[in-house]
Amino acid sequence: MGLFKKNPFGQYLIIKKWLIRIMGILSHRRFKGFNELHIEGSEIIKNLPHNNVLFVSNHQTYFADVVSMFHVFNASLSGRIDSIKNVGYIWHPKLNVYFVAAKETMKSGLLPKIMAYAGSVSIERTWRAEGKEINRQVKMSDVSNISKALEDGWLITFPQGTTKPWRPIRRGTAHIIKKNKPIVVPIVIDGFRRSFDKKGLRIKKRGILQSFIIKEPLEIDYENESVDSIVEKLQFAIEQHPSLLNVIPTEEFVKEEEQNKQRKWEY
Repeated sequence: MGLFKKNPFGQYLIIKKWLIRIMGILSHRRFKGFNELHIEGSEIIKNLPHNNVLFVSNHQTYFADVVSMFHVFNASLSGRIDSIKNVGYIWHPKLNVYFVAAKETMKSGLLPKIMAYAGSVSIERTWRAEGKEINRQVKMSDVSNISKALEDGWLITFPQGTTKPWRPIRRGTAHIIKKNKPIVVPIVIDGFRRSFDKKGLRIKKRGILQSFIIKEPLEIDYENESVDSIVEKLQFAIEQHPSLLNVIPTEEFVKEEEQNKQRKWEY
């Protein structure tokens, strides 16, 4: 790797590598020490292509979810199956891993800014900003950056766009899938909300068994399948479809779902 080589976003790979190394070493005991991360399906990671892979997951904290994925992905690529034992795997991290995040979140402090350099594709949310409901047009540069990340490597996204459980899937994710035709790998996490604070920076409780389940890639007919069908597949894949609660969807959920359908490229 050339000393001054950059990725498509203009970030120096040598800086990104050292940021991932440092964050990986500092955060390792949060998943293998203070708490225990139970992993299933990591053998799937080694069989994925170099690029155009989209990981979709439910969301429980701002940052711990993403950090755990960097650990699991790199451990799997180094030959560890369902384990992040021995943090040495982080010394040679996969550098073309990105994650979608709200721009306002990634500018909220020094640590978020560091994480942004390590792999954030920061976008402006179309439906919420600074804790308030909004309605603005999606920036096509954000759509372009998401496509650029997929063209270069792997992209992590949380299609509900919030850490609240049982929220509707943002339809922009389905449009990105139809546009870029990536391999879509679902991930279901649990225990992070009990382990960490909302931001995922402070350990709230120790001795929690966290779970991290990687599922087989989804079968999607990119040309003929509708956005609604893809959205429903995503809901079931990350185990956030309202029918899984065995209750009637709340009025708030129904209202939000209707709003989603009126906003084609919502994130």
